[in-house]
Amino acid sequence: MDVDAFRELLTPDGQEALRRAAAGLAAGEEGLRIVSGLRRSFGPGLSGAALAQATLRARGAAKFGADAAVMYFTGDGLEQATRAEVAAHRARRFAEGAAEVTTVADVCCGIGGDMIALARAGRRVEAVDADPLTAEVARANAAVLGLAGLVTVRVGEASQVEPEGYDALFADPARRSTGRRVFDPMAYSPPWPRVLALAERARAACLKVAPGLPYELIPEDAEAEWVSYRGEVKEAVLWTGAFAARPGRRATMLPSGDTLTADPSLGPAPHGPVARYLYEPDGAAVRAHLVAEVAALVGGHLIDPHIAYITAESPASTPWAARYEVLEALPFSLKRLRAALRERGIGTVTLKKRGSALDLERLRKDLRLSGDKSCVVVLTRIGTDPFAFICRPS
Repeated sequence: MDVDAFRELLTPDGQEALRRAAAGLAAGEEGLRIVSGLRRSFGPGLSGAALAQATLRARGAAKFGADAAVMYFTGDGLEQATRAEVAAHRARRFAEGAAEVTTVADVCCGIGGDMIALARAGRRVEAVDADPLTAEVARANAAVLGLAGLVTVRVGEASQVEPEGYDALFADPARRSTGRRVFDPMAYSPPWPRVLALAERARAACLKVAPGLPYELIPEDAEAEWVSYRGEVKEAVLWTGAFAARPGRRATMLPSGDTLTADPSLGPAPHGPVARYLYEPDGAAVRAHLVAEVAALVGGHLIDPHIAYITAESPASTPWAARYEVLEALPFSLKRLRAALRERGIGTVTLKKRGSALDLERLRKDLRLSGDKSCVVVLTRIGTDPFAFICRPS
């Protein structure tokens, strides 16, 4: 879809086509039938665009909730867009961490997920994106959500922005190309060194990056925050300049808002034998290298110095780790694990792994279980030896 085709969606005919396409999807109609029906009233181009946009809106509900029903998306833009709850968390930090921030330059704004959250938090946002269609979509989203008075959107390169002219900079470099994720920071658009150069010129900056950003690429004077949402790690954010009041590593869980920071008094987490309880740290804590802090919270130790599973003899509760009672620990073999599960009458298993190369779906089929009980099976290694732990949530 190009800019002209998108603008046609904003016309009265486009809005009607979009309404009908959404109604067809809600009724469970197949796409081909929906398009055929639309073509009786609209041209083939508008009919296809309406169905594509209605489909993206349905997908977008997972990230944007009720807003998705009126928003506009591109495929890549939706994939990279920040979940609304995560963007709102970040926007609160703009307001609370530096109350003097009123103007924000949002470079690489995409379809406007963070732009929307920042504007709703009362910030004035000048958003920029290099792609004309994406910028048009972001502008339409600001308008339909009633934020046009706080937002301006223009087409341009991030490198053309003068960060000194704003109270803060927000950058979310593009990490998708032709529908595929880009993992190499040097292949971001703009590349990582250019993003850092912009941040260095800003009084305060917030840089959204992939959770797997290599640690050596994080500036020493930045605060690096990893964010999980309902147990799934969503992103990492680097806070620099005036935002980096406490440089170092931070993990944040949403929607609770619990946060964990590095404790300089702790060394590497101790390790030792498997005890009665097994703890699985939240992914944000693992990514932030805060496993030693989680181990201290539960009074436990690692089962292996390189694997993020914690064990302890006594039960402890923390939002930073799921707890399981270990019913049986055995060196891994398919035959032995299958026999142990059948002996316990297990027919349903939740499979988890860290440090294991096993294909979990293949293993699930190979177990061929048929009992009426359930359990959790944790697959990992201790040293070079593979192990399986039969557990139950505790």
